[in-house]
Amino acid sequence: MRAARTAAATRGDSGMTAIEFVFLTPVLFFMIFATVQFALYFFADHVAQAAAQAGARKARATADAQPGSWRGEAATVVDSYISQLGPQLVLAPDVTLLQPEQDTVGVEITARIPTVFPGLDLTVHARSVGPVERFVREGED
Repeated sequence: MRAARTAAATRGDSGMTAIEFVFLTPVLFFMIFATVQFALYFFADHVAQAAAQAGARKARATADAQPGSWRGEAATVVDSYISQLGPQLVLAPDVTLLQPEQDTVGVEITARIPTVFPGLDLTVHARSVGPVERFVREGED
């Protein structure tokens, strides 16, 4: 009698695992793809920030010594950083060289990043600004 009840109870659950798997698989794939997209976004953000900081460092060091050519050198450093760290990650970077005040220079980068989800358009933005380095000989002001 007991064996008959157990057999009847287990027959009602037949196939439930397959149905649960069908419903949960898309959720699992979405979570995996969202994790990959999250990692792509933050790595691209770090690449853009590193490139902006490197360009701003170059601009700060050369703006006082070479007033006209610091823009080209800073842009070259930014392009070099992006091509070394993430050429397929930071797409179509828009590099703006800033001189908001006479004694400050900087770099601003806006770029698209690749996406895992179709139709999703994500951009990263990085900005680094600092004072122009001025080297003075001892005894001068």
